[in-house]
Amino acid sequence: MLKNLIFGFFATVFFFACGNAQTQQQGDNKHFGAATTADDAISYDDLVSKMTETDSLAIKVTGKVSQVCQKKGCWMTLVSDQPGVPEMRVTFKDYAFFMPKDLSGKHVVVDGYAYVDVTPVDVLRHYAEDAGKSKEEIEKITEPKRELAYEAAGVLVTD
Repeated sequence: MLKNLIFGFFATVFFFACGNAQTQQQGDNKHFGAATTADDAISYDDLVSKMTETDSLAIKVTGKVSQVCQKKGCWMTLVSDQPGVPEMRVTFKDYAFFMPKDLSGKHVVVDGYAYVDVTPVDVLRHYAEDAGKSKEEIEKITEPKRELAYEAAGVLVTD
């Protein structure tokens, strides 16, 4: 019961934050949020391997952006260069910064916290709506999804 209340609170905060977000950057169109570098970053593929041993990890990761929230840039997904590896949704710590909506295809370093999460149907549908999916595609989402997620304190665009 308490877990459901807590989740509901955070889901509500997410929905409102996503709708009211503004892109915040450090002035160079490459650094967003807390200052970070590529030093000691591991690849997204290496993160996927490490996450088989744990359910959370503070770590810096490099990856290719697949999608960005087209409403305000309040989330993005990273993908592997290898086929068959699931994407990872990245949100931003305290919703303090957001990404440019045209970042798809670029490589980034995210600095923060990776974790395994179960995303409920209503949130998956919200993400699909943000990504511009059709009503029919959104209605096909009927099951929660267990997935790798990431909360970034800082992001560096590397190309």
